[in-house]
Amino acid sequence: MADRAPHPDSPELRARWGNFIWNEANQAKAKEIVARYPEGRQRSAVMPLLDLAQRQVGEETNTQGWLPIPVMEYLAAYLDMPVIRVLEVASFYTMYNIAPVGRFHVQVCGTTPCVLRGSDDLLETCYKRGMKQGHTTADGLWTLTEVECMGNCATAPMVQINDANYEDLTADRLDVVLDLLARGEQPKEGTQEPGRHTSEPANALSTLKDMVTENHDYRSAW
Repeated sequence: MADRAPHPDSPELRARWGNFIWNEANQAKAKEIVARYPEGRQRSAVMPLLDLAQRQVGEETNTQGWLPIPVMEYLAAYLDMPVIRVLEVASFYTMYNIAPVGRFHVQVCGTTPCVLRGSDDLLETCYKRGMKQGHTTADGLWTLTEVECMGNCATAPMVQINDANYEDLTADRLDVVLDLLARGEQPKEGTQEPGRHTSEPANALSTLKDMVTENHDYRSAW
């Protein structure tokens, strides 16, 4: 499981992130997000604003992004809420990184369906590239985390890398995905099983056959 301890505060951290504010584009997005909530309920915007802040940090660091303590303090002031409440949310949900991550955050599902279909082999593939769970490689390219279920059990085993899911993986298929990312290319997302479109039964489709090649709208047939 992911280590949920926040990255230690330090003078260096303060020097880098102590003056964090929204950039122009995110300032507009933040106002739009807060406006969705009734008067007096603005603190409910903390989750989307944490995501927005993490993405801004990611843009500045060329990584998936993370949430330094000064950034969480900025959000607390922005929403007029205690800093500890912001930290409680950020540390509870693994979608938020509370320690620095690499260019690509490789999250391998270690829940039973993925284990039964070979997620241990996926971890071995990562280890062979010098990755260690909970650590970032020396070149800053990869951070490896084993996580709990991410909801793709029908296409297990799966890995999430930054915002993209890669499913129906084998060790060789994951190697291909990682090679493409390392070269600056974007691999095909979703299932990696040839001939499979989404999560339909592999090679055994008996109904909804029009879904094999595209998302077909069946509502007119109902």
